[in-house]
Amino acid sequence: QIKEAVREAVQIQTDRLQDSLQRENDELLRNSDENMKKVVKGLVKNQVKEQVSRILPRIEESVNATLEAEALVEAYKEDKAILDTYGDSTILKRRREDDDQEGPSAGPNQGSKRQNEGGEQASASTLSEKATKGAGGSTTRSQS
Repeated sequence: QIKEAVREAVQIQTDRLQDSLQRENDELLRNSDENMKKVVKGLVKNQVKEQVSRILPRIEESVNATLEAEALVEAYKEDKAILDTYGDSTILKRRREDDDQEGPSAGPNQGSKRQNEGGEQASASTLSEKATKGAGGSTTRSQS
């Protein structure tokens, strides 16, 4: 009976020690895991900062270039719309001013002047096209 009591006491003490060691081991692993997570977070945070500082200027350049391109396209569209709207009237106004500077023609030449005006009309539309192309090119160059 004494042997049995001693064996039982030893077994109880052994179980207690094992439980105590297991708790300490679990706590050590938990602390170790938390510390490793903190270290990894710190390393990742530093790497992200480095990479962002390298990438951010490129992103800014790209965004600025895109915005500039969009602004240039918008300005071109506005210039084209203005030219489409007012370009022909400006050319016609110049033509009238040129006609006014020539003055009224004498009787027999009136018929020939009308014929010339008919011929000039085709050249006026050609001038309109040239002015449209030329003005469009000049606005593009001035914005570059």
